[in-house]
Amino acid sequence: MVEQTPTPFGTGVQRFGEQRARLLRLDFLLLGATVALLVFSVVTLNGALSTESGSPNGLVTRQVAYAIVGLFLMLVAARIDYSRFRELRVGIYVTMISLIVLVLVTGGVTRGSRRWLELPFFRFQPSELGKVLLVLALSAFLIDRVRRQSDREVTSRIMLLALIPTMLVMAQPDLGTSIVYISIALMLLFVAGTKWTHFAALAALAAAAATLVLIVAPAVGAPLLKGYQKERLTAFLHKNDADPSSQGYQLNQALIAVGSGQKNGRGSEEATQTRFAFLPERHTDFIFAVIGERYGFMGAGLVLSLYALMIWRALRILTISKNLYGALVAGGITAMLMAQVFVNVGGNLGIMPITGIPLPLMSYGGSSVVMTLIALGFLQSVHVQAREVASAKQGELAA
Repeated sequence: MVEQTPTPFGTGVQRFGEQRARLLRLDFLLLGATVALLVFSVVTLNGALSTESGSPNGLVTRQVAYAIVGLFLMLVAARIDYSRFRELRVGIYVTMISLIVLVLVTGGVTRGSRRWLELPFFRFQPSELGKVLLVLALSAFLIDRVRRQSDREVTSRIMLLALIPTMLVMAQPDLGTSIVYISIALMLLFVAGTKWTHFAALAALAAAAATLVLIVAPAVGAPLLKGYQKERLTAFLHKNDADPSSQGYQLNQALIAVGSGQKNGRGSEEATQTRFAFLPERHTDFIFAVIGERYGFMGAGLVLSLYALMIWRALRILTISKNLYGALVAGGITAMLMAQVFVNVGGNLGIMPITGIPLPLMSYGGSSVVMTLIALGFLQSVHVQAREVASAKQGELAA
């Protein structure tokens, strides 16, 4: 029988068994999809960042280092009892807000955005860590408030708690991460069983806010978005723009790259959009277009299939979680992954606005890769402890 430790919430927290048994309880399909995406990322970046002479860019080596560190931290997170974060919800939330505010005050400015803290050996993006912290904190707040407040109060308070970091991140400005934060909050409300009328009311408020920002404010001479932000949001409506500095032109280059890959891709020699750097931000925002050009429909389909496998396993872990907190954490991480994949791929294909959001585990970036792997580690923790509980129950029945 698995030993239990009582918590202030009256729910037993399962201790992990010995090391080997714990490793065998990992979700290996989820782990396999994770490793496969990391390998595909390194291979793709090596081609995307190579010069015409074939010399690889040093960023590839750094991506490998980020992946190794992230995988180690993922295994560490898988060993952590995720239920303990319920007790730390206030501290987690305050830490998240403090880090985002710190960026606004002292962060370095790159291309008009203030998103990073300059550390001795690398640049750290707190908003990426904020995605994980928001999942852990909001899940705990949601359980706490469901027990004490009405449905309407729960919805309004949870959305308010999500909007505070969202607005701070938008001030950096970082629209893509803001979309992820809101997606996490909505997914948590859905998993908690929020009524559909609440979602309808939230959708109406979102439509009113978009009208205010995009139409009313500019009309009265008080625009809330900077010029390049508005251009990014509307670039998919102007794909044929001939100005090389415009977002529409960049998107058009991405569409050319994806379309030219056809079924099997153009390979390294014929991938001219990538090889001659016509494709902008090919190692970050537009890495999916690189996949489409170099490896064609087959390569892009493989990557999307790996994401589908990852999301399917995440949803399955949600259903087998030992408690509601675990289900909410799994749901929040699922929303984090789905929002990033949908917005990034949609932007590369010209059906979504370009928001600068990375493709999880594929785009270059230490903060994004490491924090995504830590989030997957917590997902593995939910799975491991669910397996622990199931094993204990089977032992009791056998006895």
